[in-house]
This record gives sequence, structure tokens and C-alpha cells, in this order.
Amino acid sequence: MNSYNIFGSINTIFIFISLIGVFSQLRKIWRRKKCESSKQNAAELLSLNQFSVSFLAYFSFFVYGYSIEPFNHYIVWPRLIASTLVWLILFEIWQDRRNMTTSISFVTAGVIFILGGLGFFYGNTLIDESKLISTYLIVVVTLLIAQGYYHQIMLIIRSGKTGAVDLKMSQFILLMDISTIAFALSMGLELGWPLLLLAVVSAITKLAIMYSFRWVRVNQQKTCALNP
Repeated sequence: MNSYNIFGSINTIFIFISLIGVFSQLRKIWRRKKCESSKQNAAELLSLNQFSVSFLAYFSFFVYGYSIEPFNHYIVWPRLIASTLVWLILFEIWQDRRNMTTSISFVTAGVIFILGGLGFFYGNTLIDESKLISTYLIVVVTLLIAQGYYHQIMLIIRSGKTGAVDLKMSQFILLMDISTIAFALSMGLELGWPLLLLAVVSAITKLAIMYSFRWVRVNQQKTCALNP
């Protein structure tokens, strides 16, 4: 077994582990919906910006994975599952807020999902175009991820609390990002650079989110000390 298959298998394992984190976030929303004190704001402080970009990130790699030669099973199937889970989170955010912005985001993600699915089944004659489009999309998504997580961090800092944001999701996705960096390097920079670029930026943002949880905890302890 060569390094490509070794790191591809490891990355797939960590992607599925990261899916536990994404599902943990979804389950946290569901738990808050059942709780009388939080059911009116079950998606409190969840950044629509961040989750919309996360959906695009996962889905762009789903398209990229089926567009390159050879077909990359390590990329395609885990990202398809991840895209589905994040789309469900977007649905929950829309249900919670019911405004124009959340409606547009949820519906747009659904349309992209359908178009990408059609490309998967009928896009054999457009492989080169799909690869080019998904590569450009990955670069754009990388920039949007940095902006989206910055937005999420600022929401936490301004409010002084983490709300419905789930720490486990960031921890699990960070593990996936580290394994993705190794996998991208095993693919070679010519083919793997989009994966490497996004994974590095994503890892940095997850570290920042994790630090924001510590920042909130330290601030709350200081507040308690000043107001015994």
C-alpha cells in the first residue's frame, strides 16, 4: 500500500470522525429545541455565514473528487455525507430564524446540491469543466471560510458567550484537517494543492474557535471573581 492509499484511508477515518462533530452540532440544536428555555433560539449565535461556507467547502470537494482522474473515493463519499449534515444545520437555522437571509441560504444550498448531484450522474462529458469550476470554487471557499469563521468568532466575542456553538465539532474537524493536509501532500502538489490550501486555512480557523471557548471561560471566571 503506497502513501496515497495510507493517508487516504487515514483521512477517510478522520473525516468520518469529524462527521460525529458535525452531527454533535446538529444534535445540540435538536436538544435546545426540546428545552423550554432555549427552543425559541435553538440556533443562537450560530453563524449562517460560517455554515453556508462550510457547506460550499464540503460540496466543492465532492464535485472535485468526482471530476479528477482517477475518481477519488476518499474525497467524494465522506464529503457528500458532510454536505448533507451541514445542509440540515442550515435547515435548522432557517427554521429558527425564518428570515429572508436564512431562506436564501437554505434554498441556494439545496439548488447547488441538486446541480452537483446531476453533474455526478450525467457529467462524464464535462469532467474538465467540472474540475476547473470546482478548483476555482475551492479557492473562493477558502477565502470565505476565513471570513465566515472570523464572523463566528466575533459573534462569540461581542456576546461574551458561545450560545449554540458546539466545541466538539471544531475539535473533530481539526483532526480531519490535519489528516487532510497529509493526504493532500501524498497526492502531490499539482493535484492536491486545492485540498492542501483549504485544509490549512480550515485548521487555523478551528484553532481560533477553540481558543474563543477558552476566552469566554476565562472572562466568565473573571466576572465571577469581581462579582462574588
